[in-house]
Amino acid sequence: MAQSKALIHQVDAKKFIDSLASKLKEMPEFEMPQWARFVKTSAAKERPPQEDWWHIRAASILRKVYQSGVVGIEKLRGKYTSKKDRGAKPERVYKAGGKIIRTALQQAEKAGFVEKRKEGKLGRQLTKKGLEFLNKVIEEVK
Repeated sequence: MAQSKALIHQVDAKKFIDSLASKLKEMPEFEMPQWARFVKTSAAKERPPQEDWWHIRAASILRKVYQSGVVGIEKLRGKYTSKKDRGAKPERVYKAGGKIIRTALQQAEKAGFVEKRKEGKLGRQLTKKGLEFLNKVIEEVK
């Protein structure tokens, strides 16, 4: 896994996520759920995200799993925090919604890219198939 972590830092994150999102769009496992058009990504957000945001978030989550090795939903919720504008009161940090992250990880499990870890540090980790897929995307972006 150490070699794979070095690969992800060699490419631009935006280019990698955009390329991965376009590949995930073509996969039937990563279809955007019906409810996703109406939800906000966090309690701190005022409006739902722009059109076609689902695949970008799923690609970003896969990148975070790739970087971290083993990661849980709570840790990912913390990575996607945002500050809420509360008017005259000081801003407050809110975690991202867990349903979006959980559903994206479940879709990745269905595709065979991620698996739940049973022992040691709990959370989800990349499978061999997922690692090969992401490494292939990295090679295309380079």
